Amino acid sequence: MRSEAAYCGIINVFKEAGYTSNDVVAKLRGILRMRKIGHTGTLDPQAVGVLPVCLGPATRICSMLTDEDKEYECVCRLGVTTDTLDMTGTVTASVPDEEVLQKVSPELLAGTAGRFVCTYEQLPPMYSAVKIGGKKLYEYARRGETVERRTRSVTIHSLDITDVSLPVFKMRIRCSKGTYIRSLCSDIGDALGTGAVMESLVRTRVGRFGIDSAVSLERLENIMKTEPEKIPGCIMTLDEYFDRYARIIVKPDAARFLLNGNPVRFDQAGDETFSPENGDIVRMCDDNGRFLALYSTDCSRELFIPYKMFLL
Repeated sequence: MRSEAAYCGIINVFKEAGYTSNDVVAKLRGILRMRKIGHTGTLDPQAVGVLPVCLGPATRICSMLTDEDKEYECVCRLGVTTDTLDMTGTVTASVPDEEVLQKVSPELLAGTAGRFVCTYEQLPPMYSAVKIGGKKLYEYARRGETVERRTRSVTIHSLDITDVSLPVFKMRIRCSKGTYIRSLCSDIGDALGTGAVMESLVRTRVGRFGIDSAVSLERLENIMKTEPEKIPGCIMTLDEYFDRYARIIVKPDAARFLLNGNPVRFDQAGDETFSPENGDIVRMCDDNGRFLALYSTDCSRELFIPYKMFLL
């Protein structure tokens, strides 16, 4: 296995159907021959799409990526209810298509779905990775147990119906972390009085990572076998990921403070034109321009204070 610093950064992996997020991590460890790899949030095994994966010291920002907003494209079927809230589960109730067509018009569907563009309390599915009592909900569900769950506050920023062929419709959703699209489909079905399940799901974006730049595991494996020197080109560096923050290169005599994770004085920054506001986050680089850490600013003491270290 390589050392944890062999590769450092974020790979935008295209997760294929049948893989869990942990499966992707395990497969990637074998491809890149390194241990320190972490995913940035679960994606249903049958779902496909964007799964940012952090490598080496970049695993320290997994939680930051988990907090990013997500975008999805989803196919939903009215008139069916299952125990998993998708088509992989056992049907628990159904409504004939003819009855769905009598109850639901495209206009009613659009109006009802539009009411969910808000912050609301969503109940996570029993078949999910949410932990209660130290166990994941799907562990209880697989034993036929149902446990009491607390709703969670989620935000649907936008929801667009992109195609309607009742009892099936497609929608595009932008939402906060923690949102279960299966639950959203079920909630819309309940509001319409027909029930609903999710037929398919594609995650098209996590924060700044879009599906157009996602790379499959098969592609990464081929690159590693034939042109391993091109692997770094598939990795977004931490310096690039945090490019929204000002970049500070310290003077040579301050490099040792940065390397030891100590505070750095404002006057030890090479850029004397930098005018920080209290609490600003900055990228701290050594005197050779190598990004090593995020620091916050303490203007009252004129200090850069360690916030998150990525020493390579």
